Order: sequence, then C-alpha cells, then structure tokens
Amino acid sequence: MRVLLVEDDLDLGDGIRSGLSQYGYAVDWLKDGQSALRFLKAETFDIIVLDLNLPKVSGLSVLHELRSNGNDTPVLILTARDSIDDRVKGLDTGADDYLTKPFDLDELSARIRALQRRHSNRSQPTIHYRNVELDPAALMVKVEGKTINLSRREFALLQKLLENIGHVVSRELLGQCLYGWGDDVDSNTLEVHVHNLRKKLGINFIRTIRGVGYMAEKESDIEAI
Repeated sequence: MRVLLVEDDLDLGDGIRSGLSQYGYAVDWLKDGQSALRFLKAETFDIIVLDLNLPKVSGLSVLHELRSNGNDTPVLILTARDSIDDRVKGLDTGADDYLTKPFDLDELSARIRALQRRHSNRSQPTIHYRNVELDPAALMVKVEGKTINLSRREFALLQKLLENIGHVVSRELLGQCLYGWGDDVDSNTLEVHVHNLRKKLGINFIRTIRGVGYMAEKESDIEAI
C-alpha cells in the first residue's frame, strides 16, 4: 500500500514514516501543502495522512482542492486540533477519518487498513481468493491453511492484485505501490517479485497482460477456461 504523509514536524514525520514502513507500507513524505497539491496531480496513492497546520497551503485547503478535483483517495487527518468544530470541519470538507495527536502507531495503522478496506468495498478484514487467505493486519498469507513466507514487497504486490480481482493493475501502479521515492528500483524488479509469487502460489495464479500489467482473474473466469 502506498501512503502519502503530509506533515511538517520533522521528528514526528520521520517517526511515522519509519513506523508505517515496518507495517509494510511504501511511505512518501512531504512537508508542506503546496508540495502535496503538486504531487497529487501527478501521482497515485492509496491513502493520504494529512496534517492541518501545514506551511504554504493549509491541510484543509489541500483537502478541499483534492475533493473539488474529483480525487477520492481516502484521507486521514492527523492533527493536534481536537475540538469538535475542527473535527466537523475536517470531515465535512471531505476527510474520511480524523485522529488527534498524540496517537498510537498501531491505531494509525489500523485506521489506514480500515480506510483501504472500505475504499476497496471489502467488509471483511481478510481477503480470500481461491485457496489463499491474506491478512493485512498480521501481514500473513496462508495457502490451504498453511502460512507461507513472503517478503514485504511480495505481500504488498499480492494485496494490490487481490484488491483488484478481475481488473488489470498497471506496472506503473504496482511499482508505486511497492516503492517510495527514495528507493532504488531495478528495471526488472517487478518481474522478479511476480516470479517469486508464482513459485509460492502457483504458476497460473497471476496473469500477465503484455504491455500493460498483471491481474488476478475472477474465479468464475478461471473455471470457464
């Protein structure tokens, strides 16, 4: 999952980025609202964690412009403002959730998972597909009830495909899901992760759409072949 963190407090931002990375997220961190608006016009994120007291452009202004432009990326406001009026204003401007500082990293991660679950139209915390069960909270995958070992990026790749069953996920989007801006990425890295997943899950588990990306087919389509 790719998370955009917009937070101007350097110590807090570094702590959140490091902490969320341990949960398997690819976290990109910006420190002002103007930069956030610029990057959100060009790049795609799964979740935005947004402070309100930002330099250059306020968090509420970022949120308002985001929603005015039709961007429906889930937004979690993370701020020291804890009055009812502030919460109401943030939610009415288009935020999906609101967490006040100080906070627990486990709760922040759980709220991010809940937002992604709702955005993916899932009611259950785990994802079931064929003989596979994926648990985003535990970072665990089971095949026929037996736990298999996946790297953090293999897990993220599998989760993105299973959240889009029956739809092609582009190479670009998968790459953004797996890597942040500062990560070193080889040209064939995505293919290596796909190859490793096929070895662990089965050669026909992931379908290649040449020149576009990859997909996990609907079970009904698999049965029809």
